[in-house]
Amino acid sequence: MTEGQSIPRNLRHLRLLPAIAEHRSLTGAALVSGLSQTAVTHALHKVETAVGSALFDRNSTGAFPTDRGQVLLARVRRALDRLDPALDALAPGLSRVVTHSQLIALIATAQSGNVTLAARQLGLAQPTVHRAVTELERAAGRSLFDRARSGLVPRRACLSLCRAARLAFAELDQAEADLAEFDGREGGRVVLGALPLSRSNLLPAALVAFRQERPETPVIVHDSRYEDLLAGLVAGEVDAIIGALRDPAPVAEVEQHPLFDDRLCFVSGPGHPLTKESAPTIASLVQWPWIVPRLGAPARRQFEEFFAKHGLRPPENVIESGSVLLMRETLRQSEMLGCISGWQAAAEVQHGLMTALPIQPDVPARQIGVTLRRDWMPTTAQRRMLDLLKEAARNF
Repeated sequence: MTEGQSIPRNLRHLRLLPAIAEHRSLTGAALVSGLSQTAVTHALHKVETAVGSALFDRNSTGAFPTDRGQVLLARVRRALDRLDPALDALAPGLSRVVTHSQLIALIATAQSGNVTLAARQLGLAQPTVHRAVTELERAAGRSLFDRARSGLVPRRACLSLCRAARLAFAELDQAEADLAEFDGREGGRVVLGALPLSRSNLLPAALVAFRQERPETPVIVHDSRYEDLLAGLVAGEVDAIIGALRDPAPVAEVEQHPLFDDRLCFVSGPGHPLTKESAPTIASLVQWPWIVPRLGAPARRQFEEFFAKHGLRPPENVIESGSVLLMRETLRQSEMLGCISGWQAAAEVQHGLMTALPIQPDVPARQIGVTLRRDWMPTTAQRRMLDLLKEAARNF
């Protein structure tokens, strides 16, 4: 597989690969698929041409996957295992007729709620997208959208199919990376969701080490809200989320792997009046304005529980932010107080940019780690990034 070549997205052709491997012959694959042997031979030739090598060794005893064929087969099977149950739940036999183009049109329409916007997003003509969605609905024997004044509202079955299709297509993207690695090239990309705590020390250290080892592999870091990152993770658009783990795990589709424990830290700017008091009280903390994590974050929950534990209402004069830079500069220019990860605060305090308050929260340690999609199979590059995150956590 040379530069510029990619896995073809003709689902009917890709479905033939597991059939050929299972029956060890093109004739057997033709029988179970309802195609002629000539059609199967032609389809296999197109796939092999696209990936740049033979995928099966064919001789008098049968057809057997090559080493490269095994690499691709593993991902194709995973893709179909994700896609076909959702298709067959809509209509028996739908998996035999649905096309990649139809699914792409469905996903774009469900995301935008409008066929015209979906067509613009895909760079296609509006009738083309409309026809693809209509043909898919006709094959399924049901409508996949409710028509409302606001646009097209995807039904539950539609959302389920879109999610399965995105996961299937993510597996095919992974296949391209796997084949590149098999050929001795850097392949694929790494997409990380970075929660506030990971951005100051842990992730930068891992990224620097990763870039030294793999100078050509693209890395994309998203620093969105946890809920947005989680949605991307479940849909196969984000590989891993790094930051505070949730207890319990938010959805059954993910698994959490701890890296280290962290405790909250109360800080101020250098020279704050509270740092000069010999014995400040917990009640005195409520009188000051604060910068705190946003509602719903584990650290915010612990912040509020700390005051409740001591019979006090949490401070109400707060700014919500997860940015260390914003907190540092705001504390430096004011007499506000900050609630931050102790792990993050350590470097700021060490350099004299923040000061740890005489009173610190007596709350349990939080687990910091990596959240992954359950049953995810990382590429070589993705696995290496996870290893480097573990190494970085041990070094801090």
